[in-house]
Amino acid sequence: MHATPFELLVAVVLSAQSTDKGVNKCTARLYPVANTPAAIARLGVDGLIPYINSIGLFRNKAKNVVALSEILVREHGGEVPRSREALERLPGVGRKTANVILNTAFGEPTMAVDTHIFRIANRIGLAPGKDVVEVERRLEATTPAEFLRDAHHWLILHGRYVCVARSPKCGECVIADLCEYRDKNLPAAKPSAVARKPVAKSPTVRPPARAKGMQPMAKTSRAGARRGRSR
Repeated sequence: MHATPFELLVAVVLSAQSTDKGVNKCTARLYPVANTPAAIARLGVDGLIPYINSIGLFRNKAKNVVALSEILVREHGGEVPRSREALERLPGVGRKTANVILNTAFGEPTMAVDTHIFRIANRIGLAPGKDVVEVERRLEATTPAEFLRDAHHWLILHGRYVCVARSPKCGECVIADLCEYRDKNLPAAKPSAVARKPVAKSPTVRPPARAKGMQPMAKTSRAGARRGRSR
């Protein structure tokens, strides 16, 4: 959660190889105490670590957050710059982070390609590319302008919850018919109603019931033979 561009910047830097839930817990403790570049710079690395030591790579992240805070105070009047070049000069800020800040904080129509977007862009054939920059360029070229500002959020959610890395949920995917992925993870087809219908059994043929008082033929023949011998 963030209320300012700086809070967003810190959260994105902390999010590398960490979950959103874990980062949100850290910032919920940190921001009431220090949520400006000047305040973070005053905390210093040792003062920041106790607030973020529950996430991965916290020592290196603490160094980057304090260093970028000092640069913002010294070179940008304590404000987050609105240019990609200035953002990428900050410690811990790469192309993806810069795109997130430009898009989410300042409303720029940028495409922040993370691991989810890179995976699905290549998997489904939307914007195949050998690296994140190529995928970013292709997505920007093929995404309609009116959707470009929000497209990377939609793609991230699709990659996080549907087109996941292992066992993608192709049976739930709304673009499964358009996807070019060859190894779709579709549910097995259910047997048809005809196949499930039980086969009717042949009726059992029973011998006709004999009339009352009649003897079976074999018994009648044997009785006649006995009578002949007795004569």
